[in-house]
Amino acid sequence: MSSPSAPTSAAERLVVTDPAFRDVVAATAAPPRRRPTRVDRRFAALVESITYQMLAGSAAAAIHGRLVGLLDGEVTPACVAAAGVERLRGAGLTRTKAIAMTELARATLEGRIRPERHGRLSDHEVLAEVTQVHGIGPWTGHMYLLFDLARPDVWPTGDYGVRAGWSRIHGLDEPVPPRELAGAGAAFGGYRSTVAWYCWRALESPGRAG
Repeated sequence: MSSPSAPTSAAERLVVTDPAFRDVVAATAAPPRRRPTRVDRRFAALVESITYQMLAGSAAAAIHGRLVGLLDGEVTPACVAAAGVERLRGAGLTRTKAIAMTELARATLEGRIRPERHGRLSDHEVLAEVTQVHGIGPWTGHMYLLFDLARPDVWPTGDYGVRAGWSRIHGLDEPVPPRELAGAGAAFGGYRSTVAWYCWRALESPGRAG
């Protein structure tokens, strides 16, 4: 008799490691295969992540749309730097976010931020580089790593959706604290981006996901 085959996909490994995820994995299509954002789009991706900080998706999307329009579709370091803080605020950005974008633009133009090399850097090195800009914190860096650099092992413990989804899956009444979630993530080393994705999906289904 042959022994059962070992789990191969990240979703299969997740269910074996933590059976509480079984229902949400079964009810949800597999995570999309991500490809890194083109080098010439990475600056714009960071700007978009800054826009989405601490906002609901629909509100952030509306502000980001106005921002792109204000820049005539050219979300480049030169255009953002030339626009300046007050003009950027006209799109609905807070002063803090507008300052962060202009500082990111200057850092990129001066070579302190080099998106073209991010694909060759480790997750830690990318985070260290982008968070040197005041106003870009771990959340923004994690979203950039996960969605734009397509890194497989990003664990955004500061994201409310991940915390709330994890708690829903595990039948908890309150979102798990970031420190506790960080410790729990150690069991999923190597595919924590997939775990985060299923935490988000758990919030889309009625009732408890697990």
